[in-house]
Amino acid sequence: MDKTQKQDKENELSNCKYIFVMGGVISGVGKGVAASSMARILSDRGQSVTSIKIDPYINLDAGTMNPTEHGEVFVLDDGYETDQDMGNYERFLGVDLSSINYMTTGRVYQSVIDRERNLEYGGACVQVVPHIPLEVINRIHKARDNAKANVVIIEIGGTVGEYENILFLEAARMMKLKEPNSVFFAIVSYLPVPGNVGEMKTKPTQHAVRTLNSSGIQPDIIIARSKMPLDAKRKEKLSMFCNVPIDRVISAPDVSSIYDIPINFEREGLSNIICESMGMKCSIPNENAKKWEKFAKLAHNQKKELNIAVVGKYFATGDFTLSDSYLSVIEAIKYSSYYQGAKPNLTWISSTDFEKDPSKLKELSKFDGLIVPGGFGTRGIEGILMAIEYARKNKIPYFGLCYGMQLMVIEYARNILKLKDANTKEVNPSSKNLVIDVMEDQREKIENKKMGGSMRLGAYPAKLKKGTVAYNAYKTENISERHRHRYEVNNAYKEALEKAGLVFSGMSPDGKLCEIAELPTKDHPFFLGTQFHPEFKGRPLSPHPLFTAFAKACLKKKNK
Repeated sequence: MDKTQKQDKENELSNCKYIFVMGGVISGVGKGVAASSMARILSDRGQSVTSIKIDPYINLDAGTMNPTEHGEVFVLDDGYETDQDMGNYERFLGVDLSSINYMTTGRVYQSVIDRERNLEYGGACVQVVPHIPLEVINRIHKARDNAKANVVIIEIGGTVGEYENILFLEAARMMKLKEPNSVFFAIVSYLPVPGNVGEMKTKPTQHAVRTLNSSGIQPDIIIARSKMPLDAKRKEKLSMFCNVPIDRVISAPDVSSIYDIPINFEREGLSNIICESMGMKCSIPNENAKKWEKFAKLAHNQKKELNIAVVGKYFATGDFTLSDSYLSVIEAIKYSSYYQGAKPNLTWISSTDFEKDPSKLKELSKFDGLIVPGGFGTRGIEGILMAIEYARKNKIPYFGLCYGMQLMVIEYARNILKLKDANTKEVNPSSKNLVIDVMEDQREKIENKKMGGSMRLGAYPAKLKKGTVAYNAYKTENISERHRHRYEVNNAYKEALEKAGLVFSGMSPDGKLCEIAELPTKDHPFFLGTQFHPEFKGRPLSPHPLFTAFAKACLKKKNK
């Protein structure tokens, strides 16, 4: 790179725009999808966009968080365990992000303390302010540089007014002070419609904006979430009392598909507002925008339905079902089904139901396919094994993910090899037939309780066996997929399992780790499990090949 090119790059980075997305009134209002949609529409107008998620937790990463409380743990290529919103960013933008795009309070504090221990502050008294916000800003700039982005969208988790958010809001305020024309604030806030009143209420959002003002931040735009579109009266109220121009109050009603949201934002003129207010030269929407619109229509125009059972154990949270525990699985099967001309209907079945009443297994016969997603621990395992056996014997397409593959191997060992005590060391360490054992490099970590961020994480290569279901799906011999596990197929049983008919169609390049197990199509229409998590690679415009193969098998069963 010559001096002129280097100067041009420095100017480009110095002209970078930063959009902070914050939430008001309630959690779960849709900040992540709103931020992802903003990234999508700006990318479609020629901007180089990257996205950052800030989680206010002391956890160093999302890996130790309970999925029924926090939702899915999304794993990046580099092995970082993150919040599920990072999955939305990747899916909407169609890019692979890295660990620098995700930060928690714990990670930021750790970085500052490490720098202090290394004398990097030159003897200064290290304080919460300004050093913590400055570290946040530093990480934002690193993410910008890493992606070579000219637009960075930063979602601050939680809602305004929470104690945990203060330092991140302070970082945003400090950035605005230093770069007033480069920082843009958006608040995603909820407007309730109380049933006994029947009128959309703006007051909670007004209070949220005033709370944000108390942190020294005035929003440039309000994305108003509600179950119905905003009318002119509500827009006028929010404009007047929140000090935001009326054309910057964006209506964001509930939609049947989150993939309609970028299209709705464009109808409201959001990308024009951002481009004009921030002085960005944006092209007209490119070809990718048309591809997105075409995909979004698929979610509404499917006459066929696939009934798919998801058998697992991370569903219940009080009296509610938290499907967010498997968000990437849900989205991945949607993409593949849509492109096959079908809409998936997922039914969440707790595996403990089968343990309590085995006769309920017969209910699986009405489904076109069965998925067992990843998980940990011992609860509900026997019920899952019963469901897998039923799917195998009754030729129901089966797709096992991570733990779902391990349990598939155990079921095969028990019922075909007749190793009745076959098990995983995670469930029964004293079993004589541990067909699933702990990975060698994980033994010491478990013994010393070094659990956080210590699993086999991130993207690893695998080699596929030609002529198998997996190879025919990928149409290539070499693949790379994301992992999150401590246990693996015990190679001492591999030969016996293969002689009994199970095919290990994907192996690590060194031949030591079983990555994919399957039955040949002559024995079963689709009976396949992966040690990795293919759902993390599914994208709206490029569905995952294994989910597509599964969807095709489900359709074939349905048509029969």
